[in-house]
Amino acid sequence: MVATSTSTARVNVTQYAALAAKVLLFVLLLLALIWPDLSGIKGKASTARLIVYPIGAMVLPLWWWAYGRTRSKLHKSFPWTADLLMTLPWLIDLIGNRLNLFDTVDWWDDAMHFLLWGFLTAGVLLAFAPRNLSRGLTAFVALGFGATAAVVWELGEYVAFVRNSPELQSAYTDTLGDLALGTLGALLAGLILYEVRSRQASTGR
Repeated sequence: MVATSTSTARVNVTQYAALAAKVLLFVLLLLALIWPDLSGIKGKASTARLIVYPIGAMVLPLWWWAYGRTRSKLHKSFPWTADLLMTLPWLIDLIGNRLNLFDTVDWWDDAMHFLLWGFLTAGVLLAFAPRNLSRGLTAFVALGFGATAAVVWELGEYVAFVRNSPELQSAYTDTLGDLALGTLGALLAGLILYEVRSRQASTGR
């Protein structure tokens, strides 16, 4: 009974956190639409971000509504932890731009590529990857998703604003660093998730 109550409380906290993250994200996006000069994303593919970020935050709920709730073999109920992890990258990136941290803190961009790709990869694996994958397969899936997503992101940045900005001169070096950090973050996320799932399986949780 105590274990069940603790698990329910944990789910409720995660659910509220995921919902709060989505609300805050959409509020910040709305403010960026109303007052673009104050958003921190003006001149940084703001239109693309206003489209991509809400889609990224709503992919899992939309998939669950259309398919997962009736056919998913991975989850009996909505995967709130995965949803939170898949929402945080968009929210944190938007907050970082709003506070101008990407342009004023030297290490911020590198840290975000490592951390946010880890969050996103962990969320995707939690939502869609089978629990019984081996450590090696989990690492391969994490690398496959993380590296591919990092490449797509860098291509999107280049097309959307880098090619016409002063950042073009240093874009090659920056892109290589971002790809490496994003891939490493994704790999670490996969390995951590494997360990967490292994411990849960050994304790029967």
